[in-house]
This record gives sequence, C-alpha cells and structure tokens, in this order.
Amino acid sequence: MATATLARRIGTAIKTAARNKGLTREGPWYTPHMAAASRAILERLPLVDLILEVRDARIPLSSAYEALRKYPSSSRKIIVLNKMDLANQAELKAWMKLFDQQNFISYGVNSHNKDNIKEFLNFIQARIRELKKTDHSRYTATVMLIGIPNVGKSALANSLHQVGRISAAEKGRLKHTTVSPEPCETKDISSLKIGSHPNIYILDTPGVLPPEIPDVDICSKLALTETWASHLPCLISKFMKQSNFGFFPFTGAVEECLVGRKKLAQYFLAILNSNNEYKKWEKLSIKENDGSSIDCKSECLSSLEVDRRQKRQYPADHTQDFVVNNVRRILFDIVSCFERNKENVEEMMNLIMAQFNALQDAFQVFTEFDKDAHEKVAAKLLNLYRTGRLGQYSLDVLPRHTQ
Repeated sequence: MATATLARRIGTAIKTAARNKGLTREGPWYTPHMAAASRAILERLPLVDLILEVRDARIPLSSAYEALRKYPSSSRKIIVLNKMDLANQAELKAWMKLFDQQNFISYGVNSHNKDNIKEFLNFIQARIRELKKTDHSRYTATVMLIGIPNVGKSALANSLHQVGRISAAEKGRLKHTTVSPEPCETKDISSLKIGSHPNIYILDTPGVLPPEIPDVDICSKLALTETWASHLPCLISKFMKQSNFGFFPFTGAVEECLVGRKKLAQYFLAILNSNNEYKKWEKLSIKENDGSSIDCKSECLSSLEVDRRQKRQYPADHTQDFVVNNVRRILFDIVSCFERNKENVEEMMNLIMAQFNALQDAFQVFTEFDKDAHEKVAAKLLNLYRTGRLGQYSLDVLPRHTQ
C-alpha cells in the first residue's frame, strides 16, 4: 500500500537520523533533563491518588507513555484521549471500546471545550470519591498528568484549573502552566488546584519520550501529528539528503527544516487520498463530471479569482474560511478525477505532485517569486491538517479482531 510505504520511509529516516548524533546539534531527544523528569515522575506515581495518562486521540496506541505500557490495568489510571475533535469519531469510539475490554478506563477530551472539561472534572471527582470510599469532603487528593510531549497535558491542566475554580466559586488570581504549540515546553512538575470539598490538585509533568526509538510506523505518526520535538523535520531532511532517500530531488536552495515538512505533507496527502474524508467536500466541487484528466487546476483557479473579487478578503491568510474551502475543493477535484492505481507508490506520488502544484495558487505561493513554493505549501497544509480544518483522521489501525 502506497500510504504505508511512505510512512515507513519517513519513519526509517527519523530512526536513522536520530541514531547519528552528528546529524543534529541538539543530539538525541532523550536529554539528561528528560531522563531526570522520567525518574521524578516514576517516583511520584505510587504517591498520587489518580493517574491521567494523556494520549493523542488520533494515535491512541502510538502516543502511549512507554513507562506505563506494562502498568497493570487499575482503577487509579485513566487513559485520557485528548484532541478528540481531531480524530475520526467512529474509530475513537472503537478504541475506547477496546480499552474497556482490556479493563482500562478511558475518556475522550477536548481541552478547549468547557462543557466537555466540566463533565470530565465531574468524572474525576467521582473516581476519587470511589477510590477514597467516602463521601466525606475533608481530605486532599492528588492527580498526576503524564504523557509524551505535545499531547496537550498543560492545556488540559489549565482548563481543569479554570473550570474547577469557577465551579467552586473561589476568588483570587488563576494560576496557569505554560502552554505552547512547541513540544517539551513544560520543564518542571507544577501543581494546580482543580477542585474544592474535597481539595483536588493536579500535577502537570514534562513530556517524556522513551530513550529507545520506537518502530518506524510510530515514528512517522508522531512526526505527522507534531507530537515529537520540533527539530524532527531537520532530522528527516539531513538524513534524506545524505542517503538519497527523498521522494523528489533536492536542490541547494531548499531550506533543510522545510524539506522535512514537505515529506510529512506528502504523507498526509497520501492518507487523505486513501481516505473517504475528502468526499464530504463534494458540494464544493466546481468541475464537470467528465473526470477525464488529473489536472483540474484551471477550473479551480477561475473559481478562486471569483471568490477573491466577491469577498475582498486576504487570500495570503491560509486560515480564512474561504481559503480553506478553496483548498478542500482543489483536493477533492484532483483526487476524485484520478483514475490510476493509488496503491502504487509512483502513481500516488504523481497525484500528490498535482495537488501540490494546484495548491500553490490557493495559498498565494508563486514559483516566479518563491523558489521554495512546495515547502511553503507544505507548511500551510500541515497547519490546516493539525488544526482539524481538513477533516478528522485516526492514524492508528485497530486490531483486526475488533474491526
């Protein structure tokens, strides 16, 4: 399968580059700071009342916290599937059903949805009361958030703190932990109050990766969802340049960190092209039903010009709704009139190249002024994918017996 082949290529590139310290100034991701954080977390695990293992809902298996993989199923542990709004909802429910069959407690969360957070906080309080085996409110409970980098632990901690303080009608200045789109921003273990009567405190911990690189499929999924450190695109780029591993030829003008983004964007487009998510955009299509050519670009571009004249908006801002709809329309038109075998890697790459070329205009990236057009298209495309503007996708595949 073409998508699986591209994923293995990216994963292999990451593994090989990361093993060679000379390929990046930062060295391997498992720094002394991360090792110390891992030890501190493991030392505190037996002391807390409840463990919340935060995972990315798009990769509920690949984003597991390695140190807890052998941790027995327990009423003290909840698998929190964060960013549930970005995952395929049917597959997310299937994963939660599987965890239930394995005697794990799981809960889907969107840390930016206050109603969802309020329900989750009530669930936490009920679990603690059950664990304490008392309705008495004069005790203090501690909850620990753990997980790999960039699964949204700090955003979840802040949301629980804010909702908990409002629910308890407590006054005073709200505390908060540092939230950043970049992984590994949390450096120390911090404490926030999320409930009163009883008093409940949540410990936000640094994201920790395993010292050993996982398999190549996990590498590619972590990179695409931006779960791993931000220098991974550079690792991919440098390895592919040195090993002639790339999907397209490299030129000296291409910036190294953007080359990695291009490979990840190609991987995303392979997923989109093999998925049914794009079919939801059929109503946006402006092509006729002849489907005779892969190149629907001219039809797409004429519609773009009409939109610009009518709306007088800012097409350089790729997050605007009309730009996003143009991107969806272009992707739908091109993949829907592609009649060749998408299981073939070479044919899939031809399809992806046609999509890249057509998206240059939608993203206001023009070759005559910009030698790195495809790299900039890739950066904007990945941003739309990672914010859910191009659909909901689950990258981990359920075991066959559960499908």
